[in-house]
Amino acid sequence: MSPRRAFATIATVWRKEVRESLRDRRTLMSALLFGPLFGPLILAASLQFLVHRSAEEADQRLALAVRHAERAPNLVAWLESRNVAVTKVKLDDDATRRAVQDRTWPLVLSIPEDFATRLEAARSAPLQLYSDASAGRADRDNARIKALVAQYGASIGRLRLLARGVDPLLQVPLAVQDIDVSTPQSRSVAVLGMLSYLVLLAMILGGLYLAIDATAGERERHSLEPLLATPVSREALIYGKILASTTFMLLSLALTVITCAVALRFVDLENFGMTARLDAGVVMRIMLATAPFAPAAAGLLTVVASFTRSYREAQAWLGVVMLVPTLPIMFAGLADLQPSLALMAVPSLGQHFLITALLRGDAISPLSALVSVAASLALGVALAWLAGRLYRRESLLG
Repeated sequence: MSPRRAFATIATVWRKEVRESLRDRRTLMSALLFGPLFGPLILAASLQFLVHRSAEEADQRLALAVRHAERAPNLVAWLESRNVAVTKVKLDDDATRRAVQDRTWPLVLSIPEDFATRLEAARSAPLQLYSDASAGRADRDNARIKALVAQYGASIGRLRLLARGVDPLLQVPLAVQDIDVSTPQSRSVAVLGMLSYLVLLAMILGGLYLAIDATAGERERHSLEPLLATPVSREALIYGKILASTTFMLLSLALTVITCAVALRFVDLENFGMTARLDAGVVMRIMLATAPFAPAAAGLLTVVASFTRSYREAQAWLGVVMLVPTLPIMFAGLADLQPSLALMAVPSLGQHFLITALLRGDAISPLSALVSVAASLALGVALAWLAGRLYRRESLLG
């Protein structure tokens, strides 16, 4: 078959697959609704909930029960002035432990009997703080009370030195000043780090059912054998199907990124000194950076689907396989990997680094972008070629 005729055949198969998929409600729901719409909306709603909850917790008074509060009135007054709601309780040790375990009181501070005596003697006065480490907020609230008590103790220490004619600054020979060079846009990556994961997953989901239909669906409908009996090469048939899957992946990609950009406008990240800059230019560059991975994903799903014998079996296998491209992103987050030319050559990981750089507002090296694009396209070509070879097997008919 001449190259011109082969391209014409591929285009014909592509148009057929796209037209039939647009009529398939299941494909439209997965490609245009579940991933592109629900994913970004859930992400934005979750972020807004966390922002709202964090703002409420910052203004909320911390509840603290104090045993024998009469032994340290100044400490109690100090804590109350620092937005701590102190409740004086009379409990023994066993009752205190039961109260914390039963969540009656999340935190209980116990003042020892010799507290005032130790302070008057300029000695260390230990305190007991009861908490339940298995509780959700216990560690954070525990750390907050410890920090307040440490501040109170530090102020007493400075007064002791001043009373003896010693400058308290002698205890601080070194001082470190924090200089934060981050920008509101770069800080937003701390909460938008999973955006690349969402974008890639939604894009793959957009072409999932087309990839299943390429072999398993046709076989189950008993239309695969007549299709292969047509006077066209099997490679041209599968290339057209892969191209159709790629088209729906690109459509899902565009909808996902645009929906994210719109949804994140309603998240109050500015309350935490963050800004999610997803204007039209950034949205377009994210799509351009991610698009080269679509042919590789379509080829991978098609290759795996060619080994399955039923639609349900293909769904089971591809549901697992579609997570494989996201594994490098998860590993990069756990290992705190930094971009390099070698890592940019890893498909999906290169796209993750490019998206992260765009979200941070960092400059992107043309060579890094070229390596990422070339590696993803090369993998797509290789997988498409492999799918074409697999499509020539007689066992394909089951």
